[in-house]
Amino acid sequence: MPLKPHAIWAVDLGGTKIAAARISRRGTVSGYAEVPTPSAGGLKVVEAIIELLGRMPSKGVGAIGVDVPGLAWPDGRVWAPNIAGWRSMPLGPTLKKKFRLPTLVESDRNAFVVGEAWQGAARNCRDVIFLAVGTGIGAGILTDGRLVRGHGELAGAVGWMALRDKYQLIYKSIGCFEAHASGTGIALAAKKEFGRPLSARDLATMARQGNRRARAVLERAGHYLGLGLANLVDVLNPEMIVIGGGVAAAGDLVLKTARETMRKWGQPLAVKQVRVVRSRLGTRAGLLGAARLAFDYCDRLAAQRQNL
Repeated sequence: MPLKPHAIWAVDLGGTKIAAARISRRGTVSGYAEVPTPSAGGLKVVEAIIELLGRMPSKGVGAIGVDVPGLAWPDGRVWAPNIAGWRSMPLGPTLKKKFRLPTLVESDRNAFVVGEAWQGAARNCRDVIFLAVGTGIGAGILTDGRLVRGHGELAGAVGWMALRDKYQLIYKSIGCFEAHASGTGIALAAKKEFGRPLSARDLATMARQGNRRARAVLERAGHYLGLGLANLVDVLNPEMIVIGGGVAAAGDLVLKTARETMRKWGQPLAVKQVRVVRSRLGTRAGLLGAARLAFDYCDRLAAQRQNL
C-alpha cells in the first residue's frame, strides 16, 4: 500500500441508499454506483458495502473513506439511529480487515462540509458551515479549516437549537429547530394546513402556481431557518453557510425569507460577512468529503511513519 495513495474508495451510507465511487486526489469521480440500503439493517448493510466496493475500480486505491448518517467514533464504530442494529457497529475495523486498507469513518455532516470546501461551493473558504436541512437538521462546521467535533462528537447537532420559549413535547424527539424548519417539520405544518403531509418540493410547486397557503407554510419554515442561521452566525462567524438537503429544493421560497430573517436577527457585522448559498455538489458532497478526509488520514499516517 502506498503511503500516499493516488485514489480512495469513498462510500456514502444513507438510510435508504449506499453510494460508492473511486475518487482521485484531484477529486475526479469514477465508477460511481449505488444500491438500496438493506432494510434488515445490521450486518446486511456491512455486507452490501463490501459487495459494492468489490465492484469499484481499484487502480491506485490505497484507502477507504466512509460517511455515515449518525455518529462515528475514532475507532471506526458507528451509531446510526436510522439503521436497525447500528448502535455500535464496528464498520471501520470490518472494512479494514476485509480489504487490508486504512479506513476512515466519519459522520455525514462533517463529510458534507469538507466536500463542499474541497470541490464545491465553499472552495478556498476556511470558516464554513454546511447545514443539511432534510428529514432532520445537522451542521458540519469548519473553523480555520478544522472540523469542530465537540466533547462527544456531537458538535453540529443543531436540530435541537432552542428557537422558541414555549416548550412542546415534539421537541424531545426531533428538536425545536427541526420541528419548524426541517422536511419533517414542514410536512407536519402542511398536514395542519391541508390535512395531509406535503414535502417542501410539493409546497414549492403549489406556491408557484399561486397557492398562498403553501407559500405561507414555506415562509414560516424560512423564518425559523433564518433564526437558526442567525444563531450560527453569531456564535461561529462563518464566511459561508452552504445549505443542502431536500428543503433546499424549495429554493428562494424558503431561502429568501431565511436570509432576511438572519440579517434582521444576527450580529450586524457578522451577517454582512457571511454568504448563504445552496450546495453545489448535491448528493456527492458526502462522497467527496469522505475521500478528502481519507486522503488527509493517510497523509498523517505517512508523516508519522517518516518520523519514526
